[in-house]
Amino acid sequence: MNKPIPDGSTFVSPRGPSPVGAYPHCRRVGNLLFVSGIGPRRLGEAVIPGVTMNGRGEVTGYDIAEQARAVFHNLRVIVEDAGSAWENIVDVTSFLTNMEQDFEGYNREYAAHFKHGPTRTTVEVNALPTRINIELKIIATIG
Repeated sequence: MNKPIPDGSTFVSPRGPSPVGAYPHCRRVGNLLFVSGIGPRRLGEAVIPGVTMNGRGEVTGYDIAEQARAVFHNLRVIVEDAGSAWENIVDVTSFLTNMEQDFEGYNREYAAHFKHGPTRTTVEVNALPTRINIELKIIATIG
């Protein structure tokens, strides 16, 4: 675990995906770490894990389990680089683009990775940025 980021500061992990907008990966307030919505994109990679595209750059399919595992990896490195730990995640908000198709696969991956029992809300959204099908926003304790 790294040294916790200072109270009141924002942070962008050198190992996390590049933010697609004007926001940090996270912000510390007191003993809480608020992490922005994080998707499956990987730092320095053009290909999105779990997304299949044709030669015209159109999405032809996706694997929600592979995307979920990539999101969990991204969240883990961000939380650890900010000075917290995976087990310190206390709340998860999950955004899926197709609840009917993806909830079961996502839920299976979630159960395998979040054994420490954070609270969770899962909602379906019409779209997410950069052709992804899942994004998670979390709160963790720190310090």
